[in-house]
Amino acid sequence: MIKFRILIVLFIFSCGTKKVIINSPAENDNIQRVDKKVNSKSTNVNNNSLPIINNVNDYIDYFSGVAMDEMRTYKIPASITLAQGILESGSGKGRLSVEANNHFGIKCHDWKGPKIFHDDDEAQECFRKYSAPEYSYRDHSIFLTSRSRYSGLFDLSISDYKNWAKGLKKAGYATDKNYPNKLINLIENYKLFIFDEIVLNKKNRKNRSLRDNTLKHEVIKGDTLYSISKKYNISIKELLKINKLKDRTLIIGQLLIIDK
Repeated sequence: MIKFRILIVLFIFSCGTKKVIINSPAENDNIQRVDKKVNSKSTNVNNNSLPIINNVNDYIDYFSGVAMDEMRTYKIPASITLAQGILESGSGKGRLSVEANNHFGIKCHDWKGPKIFHDDDEAQECFRKYSAPEYSYRDHSIFLTSRSRYSGLFDLSISDYKNWAKGLKKAGYATDKNYPNKLINLIENYKLFIFDEIVLNKKNRKNRSLRDNTLKHEVIKGDTLYSISKKYNISIKELLKINKLKDRTLIIGQLLIIDK
C-alpha cells in the first residue's frame, strides 16, 4: 500500500511539471563565449528596462551608446554598426530582433547556441538567437573581427563610413546590391557619423581646438536634454551652462555645443 501511494504521488508530480529544456555543453560554451565578451565591457543597455522603440530616433537614442562602446573595443565605426542595426532589424521591430534579439541578421554558420528559423534568401533559414540585444551587438563585432573575409575593412580609416559600407557588401555580408547605399543614406540622413566623431574626438581631446573641433549636436524630433546628455555622456546642468540655456526647451534644428 505504501509503495502504491508513492507511485500515485510521483505520477501526479510528473503530470503537473512543465518540460525543462537544457542546453547541451556545446550550446552553453557558445553562449558563454559571447556573454563573457559582452560583460567584459559595460554597455548602456539595461536588459531589464528595454524601452518601447517607436521609430528610428528611439532606436538610435537607445543603442548609440552600445555602438560607441563596440567602436572603442573593436574599431568598427559606430555609424556603420548603428546603420546595420537599423536596417537589419527594421529599427528593432523585425521578427528576428523581437523574437531572437538578433539585430544584424547573423545566420547560424558555426553557431551552437539557441536558434530561430526565418525566411530570408531561402525559406526557413537558421539564425542566431540571443538572450538580450546587446549580445547581438557584441557578436556582430566578433563576427566581423574573427572572419578573414572582413579583414580588409580594418585597413580602412575608421571614419570612412562610405568605404566601410561598400566593403561590407564586397565581403559578402549582404546580397542586396543597394546595401552600401542604404547604409550610407541612413548614416547621412540621421547624422550617425557624429557618434564616430564623439569616440574619435574624445580620444584626441588634447589636440583639439575650439575653432576647428567644437563638438555640436543638431536637435532632431524627439530629442530632449536628458536623451542628449545620455548620448554624449554629459550632464544636463553642463549642457544648460555651455549653451547658456534658460530652460529645457529645444527647437528642431537648434545646434547645441556638446564639448569644448
